[in-house]
Amino acid sequence: MELYSKEMIDAARGLSPADLVVRNAEIFNAFTSSWEHGTLAIKNGRILGVGNYAGKKEIDLNGSYIVPGLIDAHVHIESSLLAPREYARLVALHGTTTVIADPHEIANVAGKAGIGFMLGEREGAAIDIRYMLPTCVPATPLDVGGATLDADDLAGFIGRDGVDGLGEMMNVPGVLSADEETGKKIALSGLRDGHAPQLSGKDLNAYILAGLQSDHESTALDEAREKLRRGMFVYVREGSTEQSIEDLIPAVNGRTVSRCCFATDDRHADTLVSEGHIDHCVRKAVGCGLDPELAIRMATLSAADRFGLSDRGALSPGRRADFCIVNDPEEFIVEKIFRDGVGAPALAPTKPALFPSTFQGRPPTSGELAITVSGRARVIGLVPHQIVTEPLVFDISSRDIPDLDRDILKVVVCNRYRPKACGVGLVHGFKIQRGAIATSVSHDAHNVIATGTSDTEIRWAIDEVFRTNGAMAAVVGNAKTILPLDCAGLMSVLPYPEVVAQLNRLHETTTDRMDAIDNPFMYLSFLALTVIPALRITDRGVFDAKEFRDVPLFY
Repeated sequence: MELYSKEMIDAARGLSPADLVVRNAEIFNAFTSSWEHGTLAIKNGRILGVGNYAGKKEIDLNGSYIVPGLIDAHVHIESSLLAPREYARLVALHGTTTVIADPHEIANVAGKAGIGFMLGEREGAAIDIRYMLPTCVPATPLDVGGATLDADDLAGFIGRDGVDGLGEMMNVPGVLSADEETGKKIALSGLRDGHAPQLSGKDLNAYILAGLQSDHESTALDEAREKLRRGMFVYVREGSTEQSIEDLIPAVNGRTVSRCCFATDDRHADTLVSEGHIDHCVRKAVGCGLDPELAIRMATLSAADRFGLSDRGALSPGRRADFCIVNDPEEFIVEKIFRDGVGAPALAPTKPALFPSTFQGRPPTSGELAITVSGRARVIGLVPHQIVTEPLVFDISSRDIPDLDRDILKVVVCNRYRPKACGVGLVHGFKIQRGAIATSVSHDAHNVIATGTSDTEIRWAIDEVFRTNGAMAAVVGNAKTILPLDCAGLMSVLPYPEVVAQLNRLHETTTDRMDAIDNPFMYLSFLALTVIPALRITDRGVFDAKEFRDVPLFY
């Protein structure tokens, strides 16, 4: 869009009519975090300004509120279980107009082909999907999934339309040891996201010195405040299970809001439907005591400024006319959405291109699931509403697993890419009383992971995942409930209402028939993520993320 033209300047001066004028509105000023009563004028998809304008089309809002389009600062679209265009169709209904996505998940499955697939899905999407290139494929040298991407591989995507910079640098040991290949990746772009859970003090200084600029892994208030003091951008995360707004929002005030954004990171489609997207983050932050104006600033201009997107994030002259009408700053219910100055149409679902199968591994044999040793064992402890885990120690008798009284179950990881033996560990916190669950969504290598109360049901659930080339499966006795994930074993090709309906059936099974915790599949999907403390499980066995090495199940 050419802004410096007589047509646009005349319209901004009021010498010719705007395309659209929105009158009698409370207009959010993202620069001052305040409201301005007046008229907003738009032409050629851009904001002309606030003032006394006439338009070819005029809308009277009768005092309703206008805010800029909402921005998600960090998300893995794959974790919604929806293909990108279907994901965009859903979150657009909640006032989101831009997401900054990291295609890390599909890149671990399919490398450059996966990134190319996600970029191709931008065309025709209901929102602007922008990407940060995945820097850690695999997440660690030990966790090779379906691909490995080095700096030369990533360099081919730099400068592509829709690529803004580098995604979360999870290889903290590589950064702190000044690893040469890690340095080559960091040098590819000046816009770099970080990933530094529980990093503090001099190591945090070194990590920031290396060029990493943001973090979305803070789970404690002191941690977030330290990172803000050291100059990082802090993304306050609220996913399906990773819920940090309540703990971190006290770090946000008028002095820090420019460095704070919202991120959903990993939010299933059913949560998007039932609770919302960034609009839900705004509501929750306000409910936790944050001024509505600061919450809206986080959801708009703070995120735009962070990524150098000077064409959005505020309702000021020359910026994109991406905005939504909300009923009230505190309730923050999105009533209407505009993109490029036009009321967003209801888009029909589109089916993504077929993605080749990535399943070359095999389900486990019955003997491979056996635990034959007794003694003091390392047990992965779930932490409610977080993806960090506790390193628990229990005295274990092999004949007593599963131990339903102490809520200790087997957890199993099978390599999806290569036929090899599986890894077996123990987990506390799922509360499953019967049956088993398995999924091919298993960050970051996305092998097949399962847990349950019997080896037979664990194996059946895993069999179903391999049979369908990717799925979420729940098995109780002879009954099974399955959501096929036929796009790279990560996403469904179905429209979001059908995906949500199948997710609801899975949740009914895990809640009503298995007595499991809420969102057990989301918790399960993170248990193999070796870059998050403390204990993890991989296809090799138990992994200590603090010591950064494989460890035996028993001491």
